[in-house]
Amino acid sequence: MKRLQQWFDLIAGISHDEHARLERAKAIFGATGPDVERLQMPACWRRSSRVVIY
Repeated sequence: MKRLQQWFDLIAGISHDEHARLERAKAIFGATGPDVERLQMPACWRRSSRVVIY
């Protein structure tokens, strides 16, 4: 199967450098980022109240 993929890459003109760039991009951008689960709640609900009632 790998041999078939190599032949296809040669026919399609995909070089080894192209695969290296793709793997590097996956390593950089595929990493898990910050947890954005908290951002699902609207900002007005996340903030503490600033109004003081006497």
